[in-house]
Amino acid sequence: MNQGQPGGAGFVRTALPPVVFGVAALLLWQWAVVAFEIKAFILPGPFLIGEEFAANLQNVINGMVVTGRNALIGLLVGAVLGILAAIIAALVPVSDEMGAPIVASISVVPIVALAPVLYTMFGAGAETARQIVAGLAVFVPVYFNTLKGLRQVRPVHRDLMRSYAASSWQATKTVTLPTATPYVFTGLRIASSLAVISALIAEYFGGPVGGLGKSITSSASSSNYGLAWAYVLGSILLGLLFYSAALALEKLVSRRSTG
Repeated sequence: MNQGQPGGAGFVRTALPPVVFGVAALLLWQWAVVAFEIKAFILPGPFLIGEEFAANLQNVINGMVVTGRNALIGLLVGAVLGILAAIIAALVPVSDEMGAPIVASISVVPIVALAPVLYTMFGAGAETARQIVAGLAVFVPVYFNTLKGLRQVRPVHRDLMRSYAASSWQATKTVTLPTATPYVFTGLRIASSLAVISALIAEYFGGPVGGLGKSITSSASSSNYGLAWAYVLGSILLGLLFYSAALALEKLVSRRSTG
């Protein structure tokens, strides 16, 4: 019993300050809205947002499912392509030199310009454009972080594997992948949030109705600002869910590799 107390106390010390700060910030926000009579179209209070969120919970969840599905597809496809491209670039330096300008170009393409073009190509009724936008946003950080990780292997470690007459796969499995794994997950953590943000923004410019982005714009255009912010809250929760999943996966892989 006593052995569990230090860990529990440590958790409380870690979790309590941000919770207290968050509650204080929300109360201060609500007080400012009431005290200064801030109109809802400028900034609704957290109580109003909470009421709208609870009253429209099913619609918010439905929007999270639509946006989350597109973000997840983009995350998976973009991550796989980013890792594969990084492996090729690490093995074939010429491909890295040739592909660097392309990756750099992808990283600076604005979603505002890309999404309408993709909707024209694939049709306004398809989710494909949103998934491609999310995939491109994911590809860049995963590619660069994976490539950086693959290049972290020290020459002395490679020489050691050669001295043991290890095959290329054995060297990769024993040295290269364990070294690169933390960098891969750094890219995935960054990409997990970018996937949600990109899919959400892409919804502003067309496509089927139902996602969080569409719901935010339609609520704001009908002057239902509390509901619009309720969908914003849903977007925040979705982003936190993706980030937490990436973090949990990283801890699971790290635990298994060290166990």
